[in-house]
This record gives sequence, structure tokens and C-alpha cells, in this order.
Amino acid sequence: MKVTDSIKQAKNPLFTFELLPPLKGDNIESIYNIIEPLIEFNPSYINVTYHREEVVYKSREAGLLEKKIVRKRPGTVGITAAIKYKYKIEVIPHIICGGFNREETENALIDLHFLDIHNLLVMRGDTLKSERTFKPEPDGHEHALGLVKQVMEMNHGKYIDEEIENNAPTNFSLGVAGYPEKHIESPNLEADLYFLKQKIDAGAEYIVTQMFFDNRRYFRFVKQCREAGIHVPIIPGLKLITTKKQLSIIPQAFNIDLPNDLVKEIIKCTTNLEVQQLGIEWAIAQSKELMQQGVPALHFFTMGKSANIRQVCKAIF
Repeated sequence: MKVTDSIKQAKNPLFTFELLPPLKGDNIESIYNIIEPLIEFNPSYINVTYHREEVVYKSREAGLLEKKIVRKRPGTVGITAAIKYKYKIEVIPHIICGGFNREETENALIDLHFLDIHNLLVMRGDTLKSERTFKPEPDGHEHALGLVKQVMEMNHGKYIDEEIENNAPTNFSLGVAGYPEKHIESPNLEADLYFLKQKIDAGAEYIVTQMFFDNRRYFRFVKQCREAGIHVPIIPGLKLITTKKQLSIIPQAFNIDLPNDLVKEIIKCTTNLEVQQLGIEWAIAQSKELMQQGVPALHFFTMGKSANIRQVCKAIF
């Protein structure tokens, strides 16, 4: 079922969450161990992130360094299928620009279509840590808009190989990312909204936001989207604070502000266990207010852990 159809049919906000594929060498049980504690809350769908290649440097003789390209979290397509058929839950893989050319993207989409997986979250993806700016692959997409257009072309039976004989249309439903405090590379929020509307106009059907810790930022973002002519569902993305280090890591990595009330309470904590409990309480309060305002769903970023999210779910669902 399409995400938008699930939202239309629901009487209350949906519960959804996002998973990271396991590190290379790990097995699927590590994913199941994250999912199992949350199953009783009837997730409407589960997202699985896609991760591009990383550059590592290995020391060689005479002080030389060898550059090596690795993929530390492979297997998004396979993991998506495994979860879908084990739990009978809709699973949404992320499809990204970074590290993939148009043909590789098409091949992944064909595999997903064969597996009866038709919901996608389409994003540009992160810049390599070794590069200052995002660089697409040769014949790849520089922006998520191009990726949205490629998927929509396949929905109309248009493939890269124009001579393909069995060019059956796909039926993908797309979501895209939104940034209540603007994308880190965007010159301003107005420009961010302009490009977001282009993706919606190209065929994306809903938006999942970047994490935020102040609900006012989300409500303001929704209002600005509506004023800009964006009328699709906007799903709030939530992350739970778990460590003191995140006071500096989260603002720097995600270009978001932490509310002063939250910062003051984190500073008072003497252990990360106290921080984790504070994060749970903050997320419960956030979730309750969002639900009262009739958001379409609550989407949680698990970051490889679900015990704390389970506590939030027990309080709100």
C-alpha cells in the first residue's frame, strides 16, 4: 500500500521508523533484534537507509598511503525484501544519488519492482567525508530532483535503454526529505522550499523531515510549505538524544538547533543513562504535542537502537 493511502485510511497518526543496514560481516538477526521490540506497536512501514561508498586510507611502506573505496553497509535491497516478507510490513528503501550512476539506479529499481517493493524515499545522499562538495558519479544525478524524474520515467515505461522490449511501467510511490531548519548546503530556507516544490511537482507524494527537537520548527515549516504551494503530507522525523556528546555533534552534523531548555537539562546530567532517560521524556512530550496537532505519522530514527523508542511508544500509542 502506498504511504499516502495508509495516511488517508488512518484514524490516528501512523507509527513508522528507520533502520540502518548492518555493517558488512554482520547478519540479518541484528536487524530483527531492533525490529522485534517495536512490532507490538503495529508500525505502518519501516524505512531502510542506503549508504554510499566511503574512502579509507591504508598505510603502506615508506610512509605511503593507499586509497581504498569500501561499502561498509551494503545490502539495502536484500534487507528490505527480508523484512517485508518476514513481518508482512511495508518496507521503504532509500534510493540515493551519491555513489550510483543512472544505470546502477535503474538496476536497483528493477530489482525492487521484481520484489514487489513499490514505496521509495528518494534523496541525494551525503557528501563524501574526503570531499568538500557533493560530486555525482559520471552519468549520475547531482540532485534528488533528477532521481525523482528518473523514477517517474520508469513509472511511464521509459528506461535508459530505449530499445528495451519489455518496458513495463513500474508503479513506485516516492517520498522526499524536507528540512525544517534548511539543508546544510542551502543558501536559505526559501531556496530550500523552491527545490522541494520542484520535487513534489515532479511526482513525489509526501515529505519526511530531518530531525528537530523544537516542534515550533516543524509547525513553521509546514506553514511555509503550504504557503509555497506544497500540499502533500509532511511527516515529522524524530531522534532521541542519548549522549552528552550529541550536544555538539548533532548541531554540527545536521545543521539544527537544540532548544535551550533541552540543553540546560542535558548539561545537568552526570551520566549518559540520565541523558538517555531525558531523551525519552523529551521525545514523549514532542510526540504527544505533534499527535494532538494531527500529524500524519511519527517517524523515528533508530540509529541501531530501539529500546528507548519502545519506551516512547508505550507512552503514546
